[in-house]
Amino acid sequence: MSDNTVEYLTSVETTSINLPFSEAVRVGNMLYLSGVIGNIPGKKQLVSGGIKAETKQTMENIKRILERHGSSIDRLIQCKIMLADIKEWGAMNEIYLAYFSPSRLPARSALGASGLALNARVEIECIAFNPL
Repeated sequence: MSDNTVEYLTSVETTSINLPFSEAVRVGNMLYLSGVIGNIPGKKQLVSGGIKAETKQTMENIKRILERHGSSIDRLIQCKIMLADIKEWGAMNEIYLAYFSPSRLPARSALGASGLALNARVEIECIAFNPL
């Protein structure tokens, strides 16, 4: 694939629940993930257990999407985190940080947001390097 090719990527996990977007878009050697929440894969249902459980499921969903499209969590270069309640930043961070080496943390923003899909507590968008 040339560097100027745009590839819109999806999977049965997103098509089976009729989401109106691609789960990721590849442009050259970059992979852009749509916002990911802590839903049970292939279902419009969040895991139960609050912010920590949702963050763990969100990160597992991100990991699965990256691997499905030829990348991995250690190739993430940027994440944008949206929290339904910014006061849950610490609890989210506790789970999020477990997925990364302290010397390889992606660039990141975190912000409070209202009205996340399915009333989620957390949603994370990511950009990953995806060597060709």
